[in-house]
Amino acid sequence: MNSWLEKLEQTIITEPPGEEMGAVSHWRSLRLFLLYRITLSLTLLFFFHADSGPAFIGSTDPRLFNITILTYSALTILSSLLFIRRSPGPEHQAYLALFIDILAITLLMYASGGIQTGLGMLIAVSISAGALIMGGRASLLFAALAALAVITDQVHASLSNRASPQFIQAGFLGAVYFATALLTWVLSSRARASERLAEKRASELDHMAKINAYVIKHMQTGVLVIDASGRILMMNDPAWHLLGMPSATTGSHLAKASPELAHIVRKRQNPKRKQKLTFRSQSQGPELKAQFNALSGEEAGDMLIFLEDTSQVTREAQQMKLASLGRLTASIAHEIRNPLGAISHASQLFRESPSLNVADKRLTEIITTNAARVNQVIENVLQLSRREPGQQVTIQLDPWLKKLTSDLIRHQGFKEESIRLQIDPVSTKVFADPEQLRQLVSNLCNNAREHCDKKNLQLRIVGGMTKEYQHPILDVLDNGPGIAPEVAKQIFEPFFTTRNTGTGLGLYIAKELSETNRIRLEYIPGPTGGSCFRLHFENWQPEKQQA
Repeated sequence: MNSWLEKLEQTIITEPPGEEMGAVSHWRSLRLFLLYRITLSLTLLFFFHADSGPAFIGSTDPRLFNITILTYSALTILSSLLFIRRSPGPEHQAYLALFIDILAITLLMYASGGIQTGLGMLIAVSISAGALIMGGRASLLFAALAALAVITDQVHASLSNRASPQFIQAGFLGAVYFATALLTWVLSSRARASERLAEKRASELDHMAKINAYVIKHMQTGVLVIDASGRILMMNDPAWHLLGMPSATTGSHLAKASPELAHIVRKRQNPKRKQKLTFRSQSQGPELKAQFNALSGEEAGDMLIFLEDTSQVTREAQQMKLASLGRLTASIAHEIRNPLGAISHASQLFRESPSLNVADKRLTEIITTNAARVNQVIENVLQLSRREPGQQVTIQLDPWLKKLTSDLIRHQGFKEESIRLQIDPVSTKVFADPEQLRQLVSNLCNNAREHCDKKNLQLRIVGGMTKEYQHPILDVLDNGPGIAPEVAKQIFEPFFTTRNTGTGLGLYIAKELSETNRIRLEYIPGPTGGSCFRLHFENWQPEKQQA
């Protein structure tokens, strides 16, 4: 019997999809009511036929008891079929079940000796279960029907002289029915109100969770959450792209997604403090800034990591810098160039005087030279402020650099034998603004000439694709004395120079031009002297190379 009940419960436990939560709650209550009725009918049937139950069962009228319990068992089985079909609705099935229970239990109580058997309390259980489904008014109606049935049983017993009537006990039992219906109604109303509130809160939380998931997925900042063991709990799309689109997914170890970031996490000094560190997930990848936030007060706990591409921050800073330079250069052009022009003109007139001695001529030369130097600084700053973002196009390096070196030889005083060009493969292409790239490479070449012995200058321009990088590179190498390590950190700063005649803006302008075109410029000291300035064309893509 237990096995049969378990199969029946598994059959009817599945809730229909797409129903309202209130209807689902009613179906659940009806399922429990149905299981109770099946258990009750089968238990009474077993006790009656096995003669192992209480002696009063069916003692007054065994035939009536047998017919009633068999009919009641059959009707409960039929009720289970209606439940499985979900037709009619739960309220109508509850009405029918409660009516059958009142009638059947009243007859069973009559056939077993009357109200003193205690079977009438089983009706209170049915009224309580029905009140969970039907509501207050309907449950009170059935409580009244149950009380009327019990009193009718006592009236019939009195008229048939079957037993002495017990109207007081019947009245108490009827009061129990009403009290049960009212109490169940009140408690079920509060339970439903709490359930509705919980459903509303759950719906709001689910809605907020969906919004948070959408925001995290589409925000530009990469977001990673890892546990104490370094397992990835969450990784949004920007983080996946910034880390180089690794094969690691949620549940994988951080080292599989980025060994560099995993190493930084292991070596951090104070896990409780918010820290910002920079690293490269891949040797040819962009420089990333990682911010670490412990999600709990414990040192070993979940950690939130924000990833940002520093190139985006650099571009924003560059735009602010250019806006400031634009305002500055307007003042410079008006406030400095006019008096500077007057000084240069006066110096020129003064130098043409026939009465000047050698010392005075030397002084005028100093004035003219330094005025020209100041004017060059102004020109460079004006050039920075006027520079537009540029139009990036695909450039084939080999023929483009051949034309550039030819211009350097014809117009800027470079010797033909001092420049060597090598691009491998010759079909290598890059993506940049041609004019800005020309100015960038020219500045690097001029910088090499200024810091080397002009008579013995050997300038090599080498580029193409290498096994070390997955993008094109271009090196500008010279045979000069090189740059001291303590100075190399400052060479890209504006107005920094190691020569009295320099403006300190050549390499700074080269750096600005490279960032505008998303080209990474770095200085590499030569192993035996000399300098190497390397351009990384990291915004290059394979389809652009094939274009």
